[in-house]
Amino acid sequence: MRMRAMMAWCGVVLAASTTIFFVGHARADAPKKIVIGMVAKSQSNAVFQAAYSGALNAAKELGPKYGAEITIDWQTPADEDAQKQAQAIEALTGEGVSGIVMSCSEARTVTPAIDKAVRRGIPVICFDSDASKSKRFAYYGTDDTYCGTTVMQELAKTMGEKGTIAILAGNQSAPNLQARVQAVKDELAKHPNMKLLEASGGVFYHQETPEKAAEAVQSAQNANPHIEGWAMIGGWPLFTANALPWPAGSVKVIAVDALPAQLPYLKDGHVQMLLAQDCYGWGHRSVEILLEKIVNGKDPESTRVIDPLTRVTKDNADEYGKNWEKWLKR
Repeated sequence: MRMRAMMAWCGVVLAASTTIFFVGHARADAPKKIVIGMVAKSQSNAVFQAAYSGALNAAKELGPKYGAEITIDWQTPADEDAQKQAQAIEALTGEGVSGIVMSCSEARTVTPAIDKAVRRGIPVICFDSDASKSKRFAYYGTDDTYCGTTVMQELAKTMGEKGTIAILAGNQSAPNLQARVQAVKDELAKHPNMKLLEASGGVFYHQETPEKAAEAVQSAQNANPHIEGWAMIGGWPLFTANALPWPAGSVKVIAVDALPAQLPYLKDGHVQMLLAQDCYGWGHRSVEILLEKIVNGKDPESTRVIDPLTRVTKDNADEYGKNWEKWLKR
């Protein structure tokens, strides 16, 4: 009897131990859930739709590498609004997301919300438009001074180093665009036979939608028909058709970004060059960097990771356009 009782007791212990082992093993194998909040400037801007596509693809592609189920929580305002961005960061922080990627409409407004997220243990990376004085751990995107300088250099070449230009500048409060405008002006000063339009200071700000940008260009050109070239530090009007109401080539245009909707302007001669930012990579690369921080506690080698600009012209527009067939698949 005593032996039988001992065997029964051992069986219970063994069974219990086996159960504990398998329960623990199941938990170890269960996929982690990583939620990344994404706050871009506006849903209506095509460059941020491209960034969102990149983020979604990164989440899908990198899930197996990290043994995780990765979700992108898109909390971007319909139109530019720094206060709504700050509120979105606050909400994501309250939900306890794993990390946040964002492009700042206005750095001062969003910095307190970024800092609060970081204090709560949520890493934040900026893309496209930085909040350099915040506690974000990294920035991925364009060197804005280089961008503005390059726009002006290419415009000077295509205008034969002479003529009057205007700058299309987007949101006046965006830190990345402020830097680009200043860089255009600084480079312009090196070209003695070129000048900035005097009216409106030669710089035209607008809400960053294709329609508002096209209105700004058309209104400025109609009021100042002696504008011979446009330095577009963003490609906003080129996301809509018939935005440039003049004979192709009569007014020279160098613009930033090279999304599918913009490429026809190169092909028909209305735009002489597009400087392509890594809009898709804003999402894809930022998520890659953020995941290394979340999973492995690893920072990039530099707090500023710069993507190179790609020159796109009529000659290579078709070839470059093939990238989007791959990039925009979700």
